[in-house]
Amino acid sequence: MTAFFNQWMSYDAAWLTATIVGILLIALPLMLSVAMVIYADRKIWAAMALRRGPNVVGPWGLLQSFADGLKVFLQETIVPSAANKGLFLIAPIITFTVALMAWAVIPFNSGAVLADINVGLLYVLAISSLGVYGVIIAGWASNSKYPFFSAMRASAQMISYEVSIGFILICVVMWAGTFNLNGIVKAQENHVWLFNGFVFNPLLFPMWVMFLISGMAETARAPFDLTEAESELVAGYQTEYSSMSFALYWLGEYANVLLMCALNATLFWGGWLPLIDIPFLGLFPGIVIPGWLWLFAKILFFFFVFSWVKATVPRYRYDQLMRLGWKVFLPVSLLFVVLVSAWLMYTRYGI
Repeated sequence: MTAFFNQWMSYDAAWLTATIVGILLIALPLMLSVAMVIYADRKIWAAMALRRGPNVVGPWGLLQSFADGLKVFLQETIVPSAANKGLFLIAPIITFTVALMAWAVIPFNSGAVLADINVGLLYVLAISSLGVYGVIIAGWASNSKYPFFSAMRASAQMISYEVSIGFILICVVMWAGTFNLNGIVKAQENHVWLFNGFVFNPLLFPMWVMFLISGMAETARAPFDLTEAESELVAGYQTEYSSMSFALYWLGEYANVLLMCALNATLFWGGWLPLIDIPFLGLFPGIVIPGWLWLFAKILFFFFVFSWVKATVPRYRYDQLMRLGWKVFLPVSLLFVVLVSAWLMYTRYGI
């Protein structure tokens, strides 16, 4: 894209213009996608409870999310008198911004990525770990005990599951031999016979299951939504928020959920690659499904799984949540780091 703009301007200006255009091409569709997946989320919950869900605003209720967005936009932003006003207002901005920043390294097709850096996976880990600051600052700045308790829960929960996610990703990095997300996707090509994806590897399949569950805990989705346990904490760390400050948390939460779905697809299910390298068995010659369409289909599938779990699985107790993270996932992920490294040393280097 830089070369395209370089025809009419200097290289530095072309690079800056291409970067801004790339950011907009990711951020604007992502915001539209968040609005639509909120609608899809509500429809899935309704279907599983034998209800209709949103069905009034627009055809089939498709405009419900936009109506909700307009409603919160027109509401007054109320700051509690005892709150720390500066931190109270900056906390949702941090959460929303961090949720968008991680998308910079997600490859949508071969080479179609905003920042194709060698340490893309480390960048995602670093950015995702910053999200806890928005939660902690919101709970502390609200000067209210229930948001503060929720913020403490959220920080402990996110940090606990980031540890096991780190060890899970070590297995992926060792097998792929790179931290670059493009390289990780290409390493999954024909990984097991004609199948594209680490998930078809018996040593990495348990890692994907743990990564999927840890992703739900990391994004505080059910059954791990202890940060918003209404019976105990009113509505969690965003209890005191209203209007657009509350909407930024809502958008950031769903952007993080979509990011986790994209990471599931990219790290274990072949990213933009088709699941199996058989081009329709010759039934439709000349028809090639673009890579970005494969990636979006996988993201939508994992989002359906997230919604399915939220609609059907009861909430964990907090001690069960911590036990799963520290006493189950951490030792199992450490064990698989040893197993994967031993297998690679034996098969690749004959040691």
